[in-house]
Amino acid sequence: MQTYRYLVVGAGPGGLQLSYFLHRRGADYVTLEREAGPGAFFRHYPRHRRLISLNKVHVGDDDPEIRLRWDWNSLLNDAPDLLFPAYSAEYLPSADDLTRYLADFAAKHALNVRYSTPVTEIRREEDGFVVRAGEQVYRAECVVVATGWGGPYVPEIPGIEHAAGYEDMETDGARFAGQRVLVIGKGNSAFETAQALLPHADIVHLASPHPLRLAWRSKHPGDVRGQYGAFLDSYWFKTLHAVLECEIDRIWREDDVFKVAITYTLADGERALLDYDAVLRCTGFTMDKGVFGEGSVPYLHENGRIPAIRPDFQSANVDGLYFAGTLMQGRDVKHASSAFIDGFRYNLRTLDRLLAERFDGAPLEHRTAPADAGGLCAYMLDRANWSSALWTQFEYLCDAYVIEDGRIEHYEDLPEDYAAERFHDLLTLTLRWGPRDQPDVFAIQRHPEPDRAEESAFLHPVVRRWRGGALVAEKHLLEDLQARWRDPVRHVAPLTGFLAGQL
Repeated sequence: MQTYRYLVVGAGPGGLQLSYFLHRRGADYVTLEREAGPGAFFRHYPRHRRLISLNKVHVGDDDPEIRLRWDWNSLLNDAPDLLFPAYSAEYLPSADDLTRYLADFAAKHALNVRYSTPVTEIRREEDGFVVRAGEQVYRAECVVVATGWGGPYVPEIPGIEHAAGYEDMETDGARFAGQRVLVIGKGNSAFETAQALLPHADIVHLASPHPLRLAWRSKHPGDVRGQYGAFLDSYWFKTLHAVLECEIDRIWREDDVFKVAITYTLADGERALLDYDAVLRCTGFTMDKGVFGEGSVPYLHENGRIPAIRPDFQSANVDGLYFAGTLMQGRDVKHASSAFIDGFRYNLRTLDRLLAERFDGAPLEHRTAPADAGGLCAYMLDRANWSSALWTQFEYLCDAYVIEDGRIEHYEDLPEDYAAERFHDLLTLTLRWGPRDQPDVFAIQRHPEPDRAEESAFLHPVVRRWRGGALVAEKHLLEDLQARWRDPVRHVAPLTGFLAGQL
């Protein structure tokens, strides 16, 4: 039996990022990966091999921190040559470039990853965890699961077995030439699939009970992205391709076609029976709970697909069990970017600090900030104008300014709910979008007066005062086209006045 303080399960981008932080501080850890190399998920997905994560190489700024705001694929590390833009200059890069990058990241940092070591059981005991990987047995004080998605989410539709799954369906659109195709789902995988069918299929229908969510309205990168606009154009330009809001009641095979009975959800209960030559299932993924032993199965989030976690990224019900990577999105689902590399890389930097505090006795990093209103205003605006963590993890991660005995101690990049729960009296600094789901996101009425800053549509700073876990005051600062919040009238004076009233 081998014993470690930390055991990480999975060597995708989340597992590698946490392994890097553990390795850098000399922690006692091991990472176990079932496949022969890192990043196995991205060796197969997305099926059409084009990522939706941005890779904006030219940003007009040489500061590495600022550049990370638009580099959605790099892992945080201290090696300037181990950033993703060195591997691809494409704005929407290939998944193959990401897998090549992840392999180099693991090798060049000499991370303690054991490949071809599939974990078969994780069981919590009184003094820690027992983890089995075939005939090998490990003990650990702390287990961090970074396995990503375990498999496809299959909706409970009678006859769903007739649908080819996204995970193994044919990806050559030409194979569907002249066919009528139903794609179940309206997320990015469904639109990715429909886009490939567009030049070939006779008719393509996308179907799910709820209207699609466009990223440019919701401001969430996991919702349907603009690059799939060609299919939406075809919907409105009378090509007979369509996006259907409906319940799929049943699917069955009859002669050489698939019959699909549906009930429209936005048409007063209208029903229809439709014929298709092919049915494809693109309904997303879910977490695999099969490795968790009796008494160690984590509670799930209300959506049933990801673990429920506490503000410190720990399982809601299993002490010492944490989650990394896309599995740590339970507190900002469809909100910030914890589902994606550019979000969870910052979560994991914070998680490493919390783990070091709990398991290694290292005090949580902080430094003293100015205690006068003018000095603190300048300090906060420096952070808002520079931090890539606050930029990416808007409305989730914050800077906490803890007020105690006339001093202000600054803690970086904490989940805001965690900071408000941990500290009695504090100010938090976050970035925030304005109201979501505007009627027309390209015709927003703006009000550029400092006292109406809470109506800002673009990302903008928000400072809040918390006491005993309760929000007692809040100040928004006006949005800025170039995200530079330093104007003496629009930003400095309003924030200085607010801080003076709080301090």
